[in-house]
Amino acid sequence: MLLDLSKVFKVFAVVLCVLGLAACASAEKKKAEADVYLQLGVRYLSMNKLEVAKENLEHVLAMDSNNVQAHNALGFLYEKIERYPEAREHYQTAFKLSPDDLSIQNNFGRFLCERREYDQGVALLNKAIANLLNDRPWLALTNAGLCQLGMGQQQKAKAYFKQALQVNGNYAPALLEMQKISYQNREYWLAKSYLQRYVSVGPQTAESLWVAAQTERALGNNGLANEYQTELLEKFPLSNQARQAGPVQQ
Repeated sequence: MLLDLSKVFKVFAVVLCVLGLAACASAEKKKAEADVYLQLGVRYLSMNKLEVAKENLEHVLAMDSNNVQAHNALGFLYEKIERYPEAREHYQTAFKLSPDDLSIQNNFGRFLCERREYDQGVALLNKAIANLLNDRPWLALTNAGLCQLGMGQQQKAKAYFKQALQVNGNYAPALLEMQKISYQNREYWLAKSYLQRYVSVGPQTAESLWVAAQTERALGNNGLANEYQTELLEKFPLSNQARQAGPVQQ
C-alpha cells in the first residue's frame, strides 16, 4: 500500500502547529503569572512588607531567572535589610541584562556611591540624567548631588540639587539637602525658605527640625527656634539630632 506523502506531511504540519500553539499558550501563561508575582512583590516592597515582597520576587526569578525588574527590586529590598552583598549581586545582574534601564542606572549608581565607589556611581547617574527619555530626571540628579556631597564637593552637589528642583520644584529630598547646604553656608533666610517649601510637600524629619531650630536661632527668632526644638524632642526623642539639641533654651 502506497502512502500519500503529501497527506502525511500535512498531518505532521498540523501536529507541529498544535504543539507550537500549546507551547505558546503555556509560555504566555507563565509570563502572566510572573508579571502578577512581580507586581505583588513591588507593591509589598512599597508598603515595606519585606518578607512577603521577597517571596513574590523570588517566585518571579524561579520562573524567569533573567527578569530584570525582579533583580532590580530585590537589589533594593536587600539594601533595606542591610544585606549589601546580595543587593550588589542583584543590581549587577540587572545591569548586565539591561544596561540602559533608567531605574537600574539610578538605583545601582546610588548604591555604588553609598559604598564610596564614586566614579562608577556618578557615571551611571550621569548616564541616566543625560538620557532624553528619562521622564523623572530629578531622581538621578538628587542622587548625583548626594554622591558629590560624599566626595566633599558641596558646590557641585548644590548644582545638581538646583537642577533637580528646576525640573521638579516639589521634590522633597532635594529641598531638604538645599535647606542643609544653605544653613551650612550661613544663608539663613534661604534655609528658612527651603524648609517652608519642603513642609508643603513632606513630613518633618529629625534633621529638618534640627536645622530649622538652628536657623531660627541664628536669625534671632528664639521663640520659633524653641518650637522646632520641642517638636524635635517630642517626635524624635531617640534621634542623634535630639541628643545634640539638648533641653529647650528659655
